Amino acid sequence: MSIITISRGSYSQGKEVAERVAQRLGYECVAREVLLEASEQFNIPEAKLLMTIKNAPSILDRFTYGREKYIAYIQAAILKHFQKDNVVYHGMAGHFFVKGIPHVLKVRIIADMNDRIKVIMERDKVSGKEAMRVIKKLDEERLKWSRQLYGIDTGDPSLYDLVLHIQKLSVDDAADIICHTVNLKHFRTTPESQVIMDDLVLASQVKAILINLKPDIQVVAKNSVVYLIMEAHTAQDVDLVQEIQQMVGNLPGLTEVKIDVVPSITFSN
Repeated sequence: MSIITISRGSYSQGKEVAERVAQRLGYECVAREVLLEASEQFNIPEAKLLMTIKNAPSILDRFTYGREKYIAYIQAAILKHFQKDNVVYHGMAGHFFVKGIPHVLKVRIIADMNDRIKVIMERDKVSGKEAMRVIKKLDEERLKWSRQLYGIDTGDPSLYDLVLHIQKLSVDDAADIICHTVNLKHFRTTPESQVIMDDLVLASQVKAILINLKPDIQVVAKNSVVYLIMEAHTAQDVDLVQEIQQMVGNLPGLTEVKIDVVPSITFSN
């Protein structure tokens, strides 16, 4: 029992690999339906969530927390699937949300530019030049997205346990390698790693519930206890703290909410 995240460049056959792996292992295969679930749960138009994933953050987003809100909703929906285990997730963002979870196999699928161009040319009946423009634009947006939100480059191989190049390797070859690797002892779910996952899911649910009320709130969960990290002046707002307790107090799996106070940031002339 494990979780597999497959990160892929556009038109790199990562979707096909993910579906093949899920079929062979009998795992659930998850992608865009996560957006639908987040849209329904948090009453946000799916189109907005999709744009959040596809486009780089704007300056306005960074001041209004708009993008952070949508990311919190998507993260909560993705992690609920991961909590069930035996999941293959393909697409943007999956591996960002599971840092520190031992039973996750993180895979990156890459392909040569020429092969990616051919896919678009055949699908959209466009020139090679136009196909390259489309791919470069997509790649640039995804790079900006990951750097501005997470400070990382999705193409960095150190983020992954496996990087597979679809050229000499076929889709079936890649699936064989992934299926073999995920059965190694290191990637098997243990009671200890499941507790870590459960806490991560709980923290993400609390964050998604509270983000409209307090967009900059930090949430950590440990052994079913949720810690809300606040500056001193915020923690002293009795009405706010009480409202927070009411909003999340009945969340399944949560045993207690605690406030962790950090010093308020002040600016001197």
